[in-house]
Amino acid sequence: MPIQETKHIWRDGEMIPWAEATTHILTHGLHYGTAVFEGMRAYDCAQKGVCVFRNREHIERLFYSARVYKIDIDYSVEDLMQVCRDVVRENGLSSAYIRPVAYLGYGEMGPASQEVKSEIAIAAFPWGAYLGEEGMKNGIDVAVSSWRRLAPGTMPAGIKAAGNYLSSRLVSMEAKDRGFAEGIGLAHDGTISEGAGENLFVVHKDRILTPPAASSILSGITRDTVITLAEDLGLKVVEQALPREILYAADEVFLTGTAAEVTPVRSVDKLMVGSGERPITSKIQKAFFGLFNGETEDKWGWLDPVG
Repeated sequence: MPIQETKHIWRDGEMIPWAEATTHILTHGLHYGTAVFEGMRAYDCAQKGVCVFRNREHIERLFYSARVYKIDIDYSVEDLMQVCRDVVRENGLSSAYIRPVAYLGYGEMGPASQEVKSEIAIAAFPWGAYLGEEGMKNGIDVAVSSWRRLAPGTMPAGIKAAGNYLSSRLVSMEAKDRGFAEGIGLAHDGTISEGAGENLFVVHKDRILTPPAASSILSGITRDTVITLAEDLGLKVVEQALPREILYAADEVFLTGTAAEVTPVRSVDKLMVGSGERPITSKIQKAFFGLFNGETEDKWGWLDPVG
């Protein structure tokens, strides 16, 4: 999806013009994938105005990811939460996709390079439905990929690191080249992992099932949101390893993520999902988007006003 440019990007303590947010070609993060990032959204909320959704949880995860790869962040969680608010406000955005990124900069070569200085930037720009408005309404067609996700003990799949998304690229490109909207990756043991950039939920016999962290997933913040909302609605959610064939027996399937939000799946490997009715997915969508249109009470303090 093309980037819609805005006026300013925050970088290392300064709000700078968009076009000046450049970096050296020999930046460590470009050569070795030593970057961690977040994908966040701001919504124009009915009762609180423009709000960053789950600001704290995203920034805390950024710090966690950076800690694993020893990428120093010389700011506090509260500092970067405020920057996320500022960059939305300074660009005059009523809704936005927010991209914080921390990476190792210029100065050393070699995979370890433990003395190289880190850099951090936060951008915000308009972004619509990642998998399309039509897909959000009527569902998308997906395919199970031939590519396996990272096995435990290889790289930490639960970290939101740039290098992990090389796997996502392979999964998604394979699906799109075959005419599907998105791909589903399998874990090292052949069980279901996640979409190329989304967590996956299966509705089967009135239970909502989702793969656990051990299935090489990123434990998404939207995933956690959906689990919390489902339980608040009295729906049972079970985290368990899922065999591939359950996708073909499912009554409903949906994907979640900051970009994807809550997107239904219409078919898997050209097999229609269930009867085509999606009562539980619809309830989840209604509760999720209700956080922003005022129909769902924000009991959890997830909406952080830009001010």
